[in-house]
Amino acid sequence: MWCAAATTTTTDTAVAPHPIEVPESALEDLRARLAATRWPRPETAPGQGPRLRALQDLCAYWAEGYDRRRCERDLNSLGSSRTVLDGTGIHLLHVRSPEPGARPLLLCHGWPGSVLEFRRMIGPLTDPVAHGGRAQDAVHVVVPSMPGFGFSDAPSGTGWGVQRIADAWISLVHRLGCRDGWFAQGGDWGAAVVDAIGRTPDSGCAAVHFNLPMVFPTEAEVEAATEDEQRVLGRARLYATEQDGCARVQATRPQTVGYALADSPVALAAWVLTLFEDVTDRRERPAAGGPGPTPAGSSVFPAEAVQASRRWVERRCATVLHHAHLDRGGHFAALEQPDLLTEEVRATFRGLRLG
Repeated sequence: MWCAAATTTTTDTAVAPHPIEVPESALEDLRARLAATRWPRPETAPGQGPRLRALQDLCAYWAEGYDRRRCERDLNSLGSSRTVLDGTGIHLLHVRSPEPGARPLLLCHGWPGSVLEFRRMIGPLTDPVAHGGRAQDAVHVVVPSMPGFGFSDAPSGTGWGVQRIADAWISLVHRLGCRDGWFAQGGDWGAAVVDAIGRTPDSGCAAVHFNLPMVFPTEAEVEAATEDEQRVLGRARLYATEQDGCARVQATRPQTVGYALADSPVALAAWVLTLFEDVTDRRERPAAGGPGPTPAGSSVFPAEAVQASRRWVERRCATVLHHAHLDRGGHFAALEQPDLLTEEVRATFRGLRLG
């Protein structure tokens, strides 16, 4: 979304509706910036970043073909709201299920994702009967935007690490009226946040699910790796040596790259598209010590950069509710394969219905 996050006045405990309507002037500015882009020469070899022609086509669609007002209507129909958590304004989607036995499910995006990743999952999750499913699988859905993402406020200083975000999301679910028996799901940095939620005492979270398992093999596990685990390790080495340039720059020189990303929509598109090209399926972070105490499920998609075997997961989770290797999909599972991820989430939590 090429605009500054709007602000809504709320009390420290209120969760207030927040209809989204980006000013037309911001959209006109976006189109003008896209039209005035000075393009570089084409790439000279594969693997250098997004191809010039592909990025030009994407930006032409962004300028003239993408229906932003429909996107706004989608977000507003999914309970677009704002609240204040730990002094920071947070945007969220909140959709309640019509089923009386439903429990909350917190969905956590990562970088460079957003709440939009989950929009094709929300209907089937909250109202499974209307989508050919079973009433007992219904959940209420809560999808917050990370600080600094989408319509959430950006932190004014350092300190918003994984645990702080986890604490904020726990407070959010409690604020919405559920202190125990709720679930959480995440991928990318959202998986790290969900892992922290599952390790936080008295969070009330009953179970968690990851589509990026928080597993980083030890030297002993690497040495004892099976043939399938060796393949997983090779995929991770490829990412670490050839595909993690964006992560390195953001971790070491965020302000430097920030000037380009804030000023140029094409620079932002290229920066994000790089990761999408590297870790999505286009055929069709270390955890705290000791096993996580909260029952967990995990789903491994084939194009994901960092994968895990069941036995690695079992050494890090006290109770494994579900573990599956899928035949299609990648890092952005909610966006690429929403139906598959929805069923994986249901399979993980199905035996824990508390309603």
